[in-house]
Amino acid sequence: MSEASAWDARYGQQGFTFGAAPNLYLRSLQPRLRPGMRALSLGDGEGRNGVWLAEQGLEVTSLDWSEVGLEKARTLAAARGVALRSECADLTRWCWPAEGYDLVAWIFVHLPPADRALVADRAMAALRPGGLLAVEAFTPAQEGRRSGGPRDPALLPTGAELRHLFRNLIVLECLEGTVRLDEGPRHQGEAEVVRGLWQRPEQG
Repeated sequence: MSEASAWDARYGQQGFTFGAAPNLYLRSLQPRLRPGMRALSLGDGEGRNGVWLAEQGLEVTSLDWSEVGLEKARTLAAARGVALRSECADLTRWCWPAEGYDLVAWIFVHLPPADRALVADRAMAALRPGGLLAVEAFTPAQEGRRSGGPRDPALLPTGAELRHLFRNLIVLECLEGTVRLDEGPRHQGEAEVVRGLWQRPEQG
């Protein structure tokens, strides 16, 4: 079974795998958001983050490789009365628009190291000058915990690695530590994460 098929099966179950409410770190960035900003929500699954961004007045593209998840995202958007553009694609193969977004949300999208570096480069290039990149991910300290995350430690980045990957951007914050997750049935309890916000320098 391919990874996309596995996520199709997971999202095909009743309810929302990670809840219908937005990620708390993403929600904390609300003061930085303005209506009309263009946003890209990576690995958006069932749409909890993309739909919330659309509710803030942003023009949102929800990107995921599970069509089942994206169908639920579109249904959620319709129920909340907001527009949401969805794209079903592998992040490593998608045709990323250059300087297309004011915000890229990379929330709990865990990739192998080579893919992580490739997607990081493309995400940076997809930011408009002054654009923001928001990340939350489990770190290697999460290994063995039951509160969520992949079992393969290679999929878990450190804050130092993210600082290196996004070295061409301005670091606004990058913090590692313990948080309490309450995001649907698969993200529950104390977890070890890195949360970071970067900004593309303004041109000129």
